Amino acid sequence: MKDFLLDERIIKKIATGHGSCIASDEITIEGYPVGLMYREKPLKDGDSGWRFFSGTEDQKYLNNPKNHSEFDVNVIANYDSHIIPLLGSPVGSVFERFVKSEDDDEFKPVTDWSPLD
Repeated sequence: MKDFLLDERIIKKIATGHGSCIASDEITIEGYPVGLMYREKPLKDGDSGWRFFSGTEDQKYLNNPKNHSEFDVNVIANYDSHIIPLLGSPVGSVFERFVKSEDDDEFKPVTDWSPLD
C-alpha cells in the first residue's frame, strides 16, 4: 500500500472528465511537481493517454512498475494545477516545465522528442 501525499478526501474537482493517467511516485508520494508530461495513444477505454513525471526519474526507476500508478487526471491536477491548461492537447503532445524563478515557471512544448513509438 502506497502512502500518497494527498488524502483522497481533500481532492477537489478541478479537472474532471479527462479519464485516467499514469503518474510517477515522485509526484504523488515524494511531492515533486510535474516536470514532464506527454500524451500517448490511450492504452484502454477510459485512459486519457496522459503520462506525468517529475523529469528527474532515471531509466531504472521508470522501468519498475512499482514506481508509478494509475490515477484520474483530476487527482494529478490537485497535485499540480499548472497542468490543467494543457489537458486538451492532442495525442503526441509533450511538455516540459521550465523554471525561471521560484515564482515563475511554465510548461513549454517539446518538439525534438517524442515518447511515441
